[in-house]
Amino acid sequence: MSLALVEFDMASLLDSDEAISEYLSQVLAAGDHEELIRALGYVARARGMAQIASASGLGRESLYKALSPGAKPRFDTVLKVVRALGIDLLAQPHSPSRR
Repeated sequence: MSLALVEFDMASLLDSDEAISEYLSQVLAAGDHEELIRALGYVARARGMAQIASASGLGRESLYKALSPGAKPRFDTVLKVVRALGIDLLAQPHSPSRR
């Protein structure tokens, strides 16, 4: 008996502002910059890459490239994407358990 595996698509789970907020909060808490770029890519796909590219002022291909695994986008590019996604990044003190 063989089983068919279904490819997991994180973007399909990001179907609400609350889901996106919780996901990005967890990624930010982990502190892995590569995972943050990957997560922004998932959120952009969930919201529509063409729409985010237009809102950020980036070309669609440039957006895909900036958010691809191993990419090292400039900080201003990340901020453009975050703003285009309608996300606010907030600073708060670390809790003692996260240091």
